[in-house]
This record gives sequence, C-alpha cells and structure tokens, in this order.
Amino acid sequence: MYTNDTISPKKRPINLTIREDVVRAAKALNLNASQAAEAGIQAAIREARTQEWLRSNKSAILAHNNRVYQSGVLLKATWFGDDRGSI
Repeated sequence: MYTNDTISPKKRPINLTIREDVVRAAKALNLNASQAAEAGIQAAIREARTQEWLRSNKSAILAHNNRVYQSGVLLKATWFGDDRGSI
C-alpha cells in the first residue's frame, strides 16, 4: 500500500455505485465523495491486511501466548524500583 503522503500517486477514474441517501448526505455536508471513498477503501485494505496477518501468524501468536502463560515474560519490569516486577 502507498504510504508516502508527500507524493501523490497517479489517480484514475472509476465507477462506484453508492446509495442515494449517502450521496445526498455527503453533498449536504460538502464532503468530497472521491476522497471519502478512497479513505474508506484504504481503511478496508488495512483491516483486510491485518486480518490476513493475524490468520497467517495465528499459530506463532498462540505458541507465544502459551509460553508466556507457562513461563512468564522474558523480561521483568524493573523500572518500578520495588518488588512489583511485572505489570
């Protein structure tokens, strides 16, 4: 995904079908429908990638959580200066 905010990637026109009430509300609020649609699509891409990453790393996450449950964390928090040691 493109993340550099200083350079605009090339844009191309596409056709979208959007509910009429949504279009009316956007116009009433002077929203730029193209920008709003692009932001929504970007959010959907981020969410889909997050879910894909979680699915593909599920076994490693479960193994890590199991190890922490059985053995505790690798490093204890020592910055408290008392015997709390963990959060």
